[in-house]
Amino acid sequence: MNWEDSLRDFQYFLRLEKSLSENSVEAYSADLKKLLQFLDNRKLDVRPEQITSSHLDDFLKFINELGMSPRSQARLISGLKAYFKYLLMEDLILEDPSALIEGPRIGKKLPEVLSVEEIDSLIDAIDLSKPEGHRNKAIIEVLYSCGLRVSELINLRISDMYLDKSYIKVKGKGEKERLIPIGNRAIIEIRNYLQSRKLLAFIDNKFENVLFLNRRGKGLTRVMIFTIIKQLAEKINIPKTISPHTLRHSFATHLIEGGADLRAVQEMLGHESILTTEIYTHIDREYLRDTIMSFHPRSE
Repeated sequence: MNWEDSLRDFQYFLRLEKSLSENSVEAYSADLKKLLQFLDNRKLDVRPEQITSSHLDDFLKFINELGMSPRSQARLISGLKAYFKYLLMEDLILEDPSALIEGPRIGKKLPEVLSVEEIDSLIDAIDLSKPEGHRNKAIIEVLYSCGLRVSELINLRISDMYLDKSYIKVKGKGEKERLIPIGNRAIIEIRNYLQSRKLLAFIDNKFENVLFLNRRGKGLTRVMIFTIIKQLAEKINIPKTISPHTLRHSFATHLIEGGADLRAVQEMLGHESILTTEIYTHIDREYLRDTIMSFHPRSE
């Protein structure tokens, strides 16, 4: 039994015997395709009847690390269970590897994930008449559009902005550099901010190449980024506990739920996992850019 045939038959089952809508069938299919992407990324050549609970546990841990929200994880698990229950019912497998899998229980509790509408509200709350307005708007857009860590954001250099090519260069953990595609809205806000940055009365020589500066012409701190986002969230009464990392998780979640390839999201986040080591190091940069432009809400 191969994956293509079993997925096609499963879709027929959902349409004809379960009378599910086409949207529901597509949702189940998308969840199973994520599993196939994971197996392919780990170079695991296994057929449907060879899947074990260990495979599924590793897959769900991987999804959790990428930032998928608990709600979406629960839906994905439901899709996996439906598929393997179908295989069992058709006597295509002897045991259901998903039988003992429960709801999102892996890893530590994930930070909140904001909806696109909540992110829009957060940005709309920024007062552009203030000197720091364009800077703060660019900060939020870059965090969300690129999925950066706070440390990566405050260390961005002007010389690492390749905006005409829709990329920025980021120095992540372990001083490892990576190129990240950047969406159109973030590019616009960076350019707007660079114009207002010229109005600073003084820029410390040590920080001339640093992108985001405070009013004294020096680099921002992690605490300042947290404060900016916390104050905006309080201003619009978002009933969630959010931080800069919330925008990073929202970036990953929205891409994954939009259908982006897992390996591309992993590469853009700069994650290193015990589950994924060398397989993400040779991904074509145009492929990553296409992923952002196709699946990120800010790419239009």
